[in-house]
Amino acid sequence: MSRRCELTAKGPQVGHKVSHSNIKTKRRFLPNLCNVTFISDALGRNVRLRVSTNAIKSVDHNGGLDAYLMKANAAALSPRALELKRAIEKKAAEAAPVAKAS
Repeated sequence: MSRRCELTAKGPQVGHKVSHSNIKTKRRFLPNLCNVTFISDALGRNVRLRVSTNAIKSVDHNGGLDAYLMKANAAALSPRALELKRAIEKKAAEAAPVAKAS
């Protein structure tokens, strides 16, 4: 399992651990990842993703998973999230003509 957020593509960064005597040794800063179950209103099902806590706040701020994915840049999304985005867009396109017809 990779240490990369599926929504924001945040991954590990490399830096230095600095001792009191200013000796620098390499270390990794890992993203704060959580396994979270989001509810997709458009798809009508739960979606389990491994995302950073920052992404959880962003999804909540944007009004849910569907709204976040519609606004998200496709280049930053994982293959699973991109598949979800396409499915949500497809459902939205199917629902739009029905709303116009009535």
